[in-house]
Amino acid sequence: MARLPQLRQELTLSAGNPSQEGAPTWMLHDPAANRFFQLGWPAFELLSRWPLDDAAAIVASVNRDTTLSVSLADVEALLRMLSQQNLLVSQTSADTARLNAHAEAGRLGQAMWLLKHYLMIRIPLWHPMAFLRRTARFASFAYLPAFWAVVASCAVVSLFLVSRRWDEFVHTFHGYADLQGVIAVGVALGCAKVLHEFAHAFTAQRYGCRVPTMGVAFLVMLPVLYTDTTEAWKVPSRAQRLRIGAAGMLSEIALAAFATLAWSLLPDGPLKAGAFLLATTTWIGTLAINASPFMRFDGYFLLSDWLDTPNLHDRAFALGRWWLREQLFGFGDPQPEPCAPSRRRFLIGFSFATWLYRLVVFFSIALVVYHAFFKVLGLALFCVEFGWFIVRPMVREVSVCWKRRVELHWRKETKRTAWLGALLFGLVFLPWHAGVNAPAVFGPQQAQGLYAVAAGYLAATPPPAHDGQQVHAGDVLGVLVSPELDYRLKGAQADETLLRWQVEQQAFDDRLREQGVALTKRWDAARQTVAGLQAEIAQLTIRAPFSGTLQIAGDTLAPGTWLPRGEHLFDVIGPSGVKGDAFVDENDVTRITAGDRATFVASLSEMRPVDCKVVAIDKVNVSTLDEPSVASTYGGPIPAEQDAKTHQIVPLQATWRVRIGDCEAGRTLGRELGGAVTLGAGRESYAGRWTRALVAIVQREAGF
Repeated sequence: MARLPQLRQELTLSAGNPSQEGAPTWMLHDPAANRFFQLGWPAFELLSRWPLDDAAAIVASVNRDTTLSVSLADVEALLRMLSQQNLLVSQTSADTARLNAHAEAGRLGQAMWLLKHYLMIRIPLWHPMAFLRRTARFASFAYLPAFWAVVASCAVVSLFLVSRRWDEFVHTFHGYADLQGVIAVGVALGCAKVLHEFAHAFTAQRYGCRVPTMGVAFLVMLPVLYTDTTEAWKVPSRAQRLRIGAAGMLSEIALAAFATLAWSLLPDGPLKAGAFLLATTTWIGTLAINASPFMRFDGYFLLSDWLDTPNLHDRAFALGRWWLREQLFGFGDPQPEPCAPSRRRFLIGFSFATWLYRLVVFFSIALVVYHAFFKVLGLALFCVEFGWFIVRPMVREVSVCWKRRVELHWRKETKRTAWLGALLFGLVFLPWHAGVNAPAVFGPQQAQGLYAVAAGYLAATPPPAHDGQQVHAGDVLGVLVSPELDYRLKGAQADETLLRWQVEQQAFDDRLREQGVALTKRWDAARQTVAGLQAEIAQLTIRAPFSGTLQIAGDTLAPGTWLPRGEHLFDVIGPSGVKGDAFVDENDVTRITAGDRATFVASLSEMRPVDCKVVAIDKVNVSTLDEPSVASTYGGPIPAEQDAKTHQIVPLQATWRVRIGDCEAGRTLGRELGGAVTLGAGRESYAGRWTRALVAIVQREAGF
């Protein structure tokens, strides 16, 4: 290492914030790639003496002039970093070949480019620096403390006013459920995001940063504005970097405060509607999206600046992978970077939280992509998204550990991992899981509801039966009097009497004789009408269909009470016996057979379980749910919706009814009860269950 390669002349070096240990740092800026590199004190001292052009001389000068102790190994490490990041002047054919190889490695084919960029494409549209310099004075009011005092006051007042009209505010959302409302929300959100990006740009320019581009990015085919504020890293003050990162969210919060106040004060009309859209889109967009530190949005950069930890995600992920490998295999690798124990614990926890968050987000994006296109393309993009962003990182980590398998030895960590692996394998693949839990509705074996067959009032004699009364089959429970039926019966009897007389006199009257057999048929019809009305009136006497206990369906019935046709009057409950229906999904119905044991646990905690057996299983799945209590629309566990035309409850997944009976002797229920039933189905493994569910999904979705 007699002579050192030259550094590129356009590189700049600026002072940075002290590290967590108090050591000084510097930021090395590569303007060609617009990248920043944080350097420690030793690297800075070595670069400061780079013109000496001799590694040994540089090491000697640093050790002589400073309190540091460096060696040729430090120079070699620094030189290796500079070469890898292309920060050196290319002087030889080998350097040119290395740069070409680096460019070729970074060049993507069309398929790989689409694979990496179909979810996120950035298109720079504007170089805004000239505009920012000319108009910066018009935005200077936003950096005054008085302005933010006004914003805080407006926010407090507006939230107080909205809290008093909260129902009206929430129900306003329903007015934007159509296409026109969606377009209006998009326009309002676009206005808020324009303000958001200009806030970043003006703040970065205010603190001496160059804003090279502003443009639009397509995130999952949705346009999103962006501003390149990479140069914020050269700002030495952490407070100023925090202001640059928070400027967008603060501007949206200010807009939301003013818009919410305007909604509370303006009369109904277009202005109030616009204020509502600005208020809701900015509050939701700022708090739900931009504030998240788990993706590279404003919240991430704010947290990174606040912790003074550049490349927060990469450094946290490195610590997370190191911790995971050490806990599982105990490789004994050194910590990726030195840091305090509290900082290490935080970064490890943050890495796992970010991985979990991204797993949910990427899987959700995969589902969105699948449903956004026709099935063949949607399925292909779903596999690409799921494989590239979820499966690929897992496979890569497993591959790294597999390559180091020769380093594995029986130690505390590996023994613990082996035990946990065996336990997990047994949990997933061994058929230990038995039984099926399903929602169910149980009731008495014998139960009959009695209703009013016609409109009328209750007669005083005999008096109506009372709730809880023990009755026998055929006992009179109450008598309804229907004046309308009585009137119709008297009229029908009068008609029948007249027709009977005419039939008897037909042989002596020429006019009656002319009617012939038609008169006799009319008399027969009149007699049938009388008999029908008499039978209907007889049904007004309500009798017990079997012996049991009487229950009043509603309020206590009193003589003289008028009741409409179809009114539910009584329930007669048999003396013993229990039966029920369970509702089982398609994954479990094949595991159940007639005769299996069933244990019902009611929703009433004070009731002990009921032991029964499976009597029968319906051959086809139910098209509607007759028991509303098990449907999700009424708080039940079965996903369902109500049909708009028939008003029937339709299950959203294939569901089978399982008939349950032969319950333990002596048990009875006074009414229907909801709960859960455990069916003694055969054993199966979770792996088999998940495989069957996956195959069912593939078969369902494969109908192109």
